[in-house]
This record gives sequence, structure tokens and C-alpha cells, in this order.
Amino acid sequence: MSFGDPNNPYGQQPGQPPQGPPQGQPGYGYPQQAPQGVPQQGYGYPQQQPGYPPQTGYPQQPGQPYGGGYPQGQPGYGGGVPELAHWGLRAGGLIIDGLIIGTPYLLLVGIGGAMGDAAGGILALLGFLVMIGLTLWQLYQEGTTGQTIGKKAVGIRVLREADGRPLGFGMAFVRRLAHFLDSIACYIGWLWPLWDEKKQTFADKVCSSVVIRSK
Repeated sequence: MSFGDPNNPYGQQPGQPPQGPPQGQPGYGYPQQAPQGVPQQGYGYPQQQPGYPPQTGYPQQPGQPYGGGYPQGQPGYGGGVPELAHWGLRAGGLIIDGLIIGTPYLLLVGIGGAMGDAAGGILALLGFLVMIGLTLWQLYQEGTTGQTIGKKAVGIRVLREADGRPLGFGMAFVRRLAHFLDSIACYIGWLWPLWDEKKQTFADKVCSSVVIRSK
């Protein structure tokens, strides 16, 4: 019984051209064929894991809003150019906020002044503390949501000009201080939105804020 020539494993006859491995059998160094029904993966490419989004090769940059541009869900932004609030709406919101903050203060100070004794002084001090507390609370609301009670009543919102996000408490406080610039020179800064292209006061320009309509 012959087991074949070990130097001629495929039974090649002398004088015939070299032959490759038998049909269906992979040669040495070639990748094995995947079983039927199993998708083949290219060499060097990671396999796609089920339940994960496809890999594009362009990872999203950290901190970049999804989709680019203005953030999703911000009123007035992300869906086109926002409508800027006109001067009348801004003035109406300011008057309402002034009444909300000033009325308790004036009421308590007036009662305290009429009493004229130690209890009256305590009421006047309480009125001052209430005014400070309401002012800080309004600034917090403006910084986190873009709206005070007055702005919400007239349907306007103050946001950052760069990305349409709320100012934050710190910048809302700075913007309130910057209204000093609107009051100097005969209060011309408060009237500047009447003819300004972006309807901004001097404080808005310093803090890079805009006031838009929210409804």
C-alpha cells in the first residue's frame, strides 16, 4: 500500500504545470472561509457590536451640542432666527418687575414710618430685606430660565447672544449692574433698543445678551 510521495502531496504528474491546493481547501496563509450564514469581516476592522450606533470615524467633540448650531430645545433658538423683543415689551416687563419688588418694600416702610417707634423701624428694615430677597430671586430666575415674573408675563426672554442659552445667575447679576450705563447720559441707554439693529441696551451689548419673544 502506497501513501503517496511526501514531496508531491497533490499527486501532480511529472511535466505538468504546478497546481494549487484542491478546490474548496484554503491554502496555507489564506484566511479561513467563514461558515455559511456568518458575515465576513475585513481584516483589521472592528466588528460591529449589536445595539451600538455605526462607527463613522469622526468622533463627536466633547462639549459640542448635538447637531451643531444652537442647542436643541431652547425657546427661540435652534429652529431659525429668533424674533427680537421690541421696546414696548421690554418696558412692560420692567414695570411689572418693579411693582413686584417695590410694592412690598413701600408698603412696609410706609407702615413703619407711620408707627414711628421701634416696631416701625423693624417693619422698615423688614421691607428692605424683602426687597433684596425678591431682587435676588428674580435675578436667579432670569439667569436660569431667561425670565423674571415680568418678562414671563409679557412673553419675552433674555439669553446669551452667542448660543441662545440662559445667562446664568452671575452674568444676570452683572447685567443688572451694567444697567448703570443705560442710566447715565439722560437714560439714553434704556431707549437704545428703539433704533438699534439688535434691539439691545448698553447693558446687553456689554454682556452680549439679547431679548427675544418667547411666544
